[in-house]
Amino acid sequence: MGFPDRYIASIGSTNLLDDALHHQTEPLAAAALAGDIGALLCRVKYAGGTLNRQFEGNAGNLAQLLRIWTAEVIRRGRSRRWVPENTAWDAQSAQALYRRVAEKSLAHWLDSTCKGCSGTGVKVLLGNGICTNCKGTGTAVIHGTAGLELERVKDMVSELSAISDSHSGRAGGLLRGSHA
Repeated sequence: MGFPDRYIASIGSTNLLDDALHHQTEPLAAAALAGDIGALLCRVKYAGGTLNRQFEGNAGNLAQLLRIWTAEVIRRGRSRRWVPENTAWDAQSAQALYRRVAEKSLAHWLDSTCKGCSGTGVKVLLGNGICTNCKGTGTAVIHGTAGLELERVKDMVSELSAISDSHSGRAGGLLRGSHA
């Protein structure tokens, strides 16, 4: 069972005791202690469909994540010189690009499941053929972008995955250390 699975299971815990016999909430503590934006990514992505949705999956967490991620995309876009910002018009256009990339990359990372096949990669209605929407990958295509913007969205989706994987690794290491 990977860290995301353990995290999801701990969110649904009915027992918040933390003693020698009860360890159900340890993944929550490990996620918090692992730090950085990964803890918030984990909370927004995995806690949204749980029974504890009022706290864990609330819109405030998503809004906070979007603010943090937008600032991070702006920082990365500027440092990587995605577009020139020589004039006021260029700077305004760059800000609009950074915001679109942040919003689209976060939305895709949070829910990249193909709606046509529900992530299976197989057409349901017409037999067992490959889904034409996702070409059998189970991952939705990023819509509404092309060219430079599409490439930047894909880059930032990859960055989000790397941040999440790194966070899960640190949190999983903390969990292993607590049972040693």
